[in-house]
Amino acid sequence: MGFIVKEFLINDEKILDFLVKKLGFNVREAKRAIDRGRVSVNDKRVTKKSARASGKLKCIVFEPNGYGLKPIFETAHFAIFDKPSGVAIHPKKLANTKSLLDDVRALWGNDANLVHRLDKETSGLVMASKNKFSESVLKKSFQDKEIQKKYLALINGHLNKEITIKKPIAVNKDENIKVKVMIHPEGKESITIIKPIKKIGNKTLVECIPLTGRQHQIRVHLYSIGHPIVGDPLYGVDNDFADRYLNKLITKEERIVKTGAERLMLHAYYLEFMFMNNKYVITSRSFEKELSEN
Repeated sequence: MGFIVKEFLINDEKILDFLVKKLGFNVREAKRAIDRGRVSVNDKRVTKKSARASGKLKCIVFEPNGYGLKPIFETAHFAIFDKPSGVAIHPKKLANTKSLLDDVRALWGNDANLVHRLDKETSGLVMASKNKFSESVLKKSFQDKEIQKKYLALINGHLNKEITIKKPIAVNKDENIKVKVMIHPEGKESITIIKPIKKIGNKTLVECIPLTGRQHQIRVHLYSIGHPIVGDPLYGVDNDFADRYLNKLITKEERIVKTGAERLMLHAYYLEFMFMNNKYVITSRSFEKELSEN
């Protein structure tokens, strides 16, 4: 379900205590809701945690109602999911949409969280923390590039040798479609290693190792060398098609004809990292299975 608005009548009561009593928040969660602007009384945002109030109180809350996804691996501190393409990582604010975060919170409570992101269209391994300690440690590991990520992609055309793409990526300010990024000399340094695995008809299955973590990095890098990812509705297509895709105006059949697949053929298949002095190597073979079945 994601984020919803709950309404209550409050009568000369301390707002913090009311949130704890009515919504089952602990004090820290109630304070966080106020700090994030999610609480209002009589349509005026609450800013003081010590305030008392009377009238109509509204609070934006997160209620899990996910896909029923289960982790493929877990410890007492974290879990790994193999996310299907089309599953969003986080809900859109105040939108009645499902997300992987719903499943994470349903399994382990409000202190559980996702520690990194995948595009909705990208399938594969996503890590979730079960508590605030592991969230802090694992997020820092991602930020410090101590966690190695590898992807598989099915690309158009034949790539015959390993290539390292070093092209800076910038936010696209010149196009109407702002979600697309672009190769630009004033962009941020971006490096991706691409290794061909095997040819499949007029396409190539490749391994992608991003050494930096820019938005849409693998997608725009492969497009920039003339090998867009099969099924990509943003890179390798005209802006009109991309705009209609973003506005949900493209049929599955039209997308297959235009891009070669009904989904983006990009999959996060490998995670390698240290946690509490233990080394973990997690892999997913679901993408290769999908290719063999099609």
